[in-house]
Amino acid sequence: MKNYQNKPVESESPKQEFKRAPVSDYMVRAKDLITFQPDTDIMEVVDTLLENKITGAPVLNEKKELIGLIDDKDCLNVLFGSTYHNEPVKKRTASHFMSNVMKTLNVHADIYDVADIFLKSPYKRLLIVDDDGKLVGQISRQDILRAIHDLNTHLL
Repeated sequence: MKNYQNKPVESESPKQEFKRAPVSDYMVRAKDLITFQPDTDIMEVVDTLLENKITGAPVLNEKKELIGLIDDKDCLNVLFGSTYHNEPVKKRTASHFMSNVMKTLNVHADIYDVADIFLKSPYKRLLIVDDDGKLVGQISRQDILRAIHDLNTHLL
């Protein structure tokens, strides 16, 4: 370690090795996730997000394959446009507004890699897939904050 004058100084405490924890230890399992189908009415999506106090959810096809993500911003866009133009919300479905481009991570990633992604991107949540690309869970910034907090308290 070097001081402000760029001269070597001894470290006050020995460096501790980061404990690596897999994302699977902190993610919400797919079976516990709220998900939508592509034909779910957009107002049902809005109601579900609000009732469950969540900001988004994966969209799965009939084979339970991940095909998109719909979030509060997508829904806000629909409602705001309708209100602004003083028109009722048209009968539309999740597939009309969901994002088809989404960031996924492999279930073997560790929480520090995920934290790094969250720090460098606008993502609030990342979908976790297995080696075959099947959805196995979701991890949020809140989940990673909790994970790193847990690991940090064990260092003290």
